[in-house]
Amino acid sequence: KPEEAGIGSGVIYQISDGSAYIVTNNHVIDGASEIKVQLHNSKQVKAKLVGKDAVTDIAVLKINNTKGIKAIDFANSSKVQTGDSVFAMGNPLGLEFANSVTSGIISANERTIDANTTGGNTKVNVLQTDAAINPGNSGGALVNTNGDLIGINSAIASPSGYYAGYGFAVPANLARKIVEDIKKFGLVQRGFLGVGSLDL
Repeated sequence: KPEEAGIGSGVIYQISDGSAYIVTNNHVIDGASEIKVQLHNSKQVKAKLVGKDAVTDIAVLKINNTKGIKAIDFANSSKVQTGDSVFAMGNPLGLEFANSVTSGIISANERTIDANTTGGNTKVNVLQTDAAINPGNSGGALVNTNGDLIGINSAIASPSGYYAGYGFAVPANLARKIVEDIKKFGLVQRGFLGVGSLDL
């Protein structure tokens, strides 16, 4: 029986106690029975799912092979401005084009879009970029000119499903909060107001 497989991208978030934590998109690993991570040197290692959040489309993985691995530095994504130069990194269209880099600008530093995630329809706050992002780039890094992370590439707006000039990334500040919640609690801690409304 043929097995389904998906390919995405990821970012080394933190190295702690001999393990490396990786942030990627939930839709990259959702439903996977086994997860493998391909490192910068093309070596593949097994990864464990730490936790995931369908609403923000973020997942956290852990690997035990940390030799030669460095974590990325996070920028303050609230300071990103429209027109800033950025680079998108990942594996567009699969491992044949692994470790690709595309360049562009921040098209909008504050955008709210409707997203159809595995957790249902929701509104998410994103950075918009015109850097070329394609299927396979999901979960990869969007970085500034210092090489610091400003976002996790998550979605594109395209009638064809391929690059059309509209790419969206989860801001680094939000991604950091989601990752820390997942690491600490196994899920995202969200407050809610315990009241409802009705028409009179």
